[in-house]
Amino acid sequence: MKTIGLIGGMSWESSAEYYRMINEEIKKKLGGLHSAKCVLYSVDFKEIEHYQSEGAWDKAGAALGEAARSLEKAGADFIVICTNTMHKVIGYIQKMITIPILHIADATADQITRQGIRSVGLLGTKYTMEQDFYKSRIESHNINVIVPADVEREVINHIIYQELCLGEIKQSSKTMYKKIINHLVDRGAEGIILGCTEIGLLVKAEDSEVPLFDTAFIHAQTAVNTSLSL
Repeated sequence: MKTIGLIGGMSWESSAEYYRMINEEIKKKLGGLHSAKCVLYSVDFKEIEHYQSEGAWDKAGAALGEAARSLEKAGADFIVICTNTMHKVIGYIQKMITIPILHIADATADQITRQGIRSVGLLGTKYTMEQDFYKSRIESHNINVIVPADVEREVINHIIYQELCLGEIKQSSKTMYKKIINHLVDRGAEGIILGCTEIGLLVKAEDSEVPLFDTAFIHAQTAVNTSLSL
């Protein structure tokens, strides 16, 4: 079993889910008392969020690169960045280490392709929905990406940072997300990417008439398969 290096804390709410899902998947595959070999470096999200809001992506990349370097020194065989948005700085991070990074968008696109879906709606932070680093990665797999309208993007982003990252789960926010998902379906989405690792805490499969692709769960599964070389 290879050792998984987790860069977490963005937010710790979803990082805790990563740890749970990875260990549950290892137990499912290996049985008995088996658990995952992993090392977690949890950053202070306030620092990273400040870099995001200031557009200081180079500083964010350097901070996460140091985290990745620490994980490599601790014995990690590969890196999992437990957030979608910070894959924007994956290039900065990769330059600081010699071990590979599992890209969350590639893992998600693989799952979408396996289901024969060619057009998806994307929910996430405003950075993930509006900037090109994530959409283009999905689209490189011949998948069309549809993003919500301007006002809807603001609502989605607000709920992520002001509620989900703080562990607040509100029925009113679930209702709003379901309405936005329906709008994306009306525009041709055959599936929905939950492109923020916290969204799966709020929205579940039964909340959508089309398949949901929970990036945190998919990423965790991919990490386990890589650890076991499956």
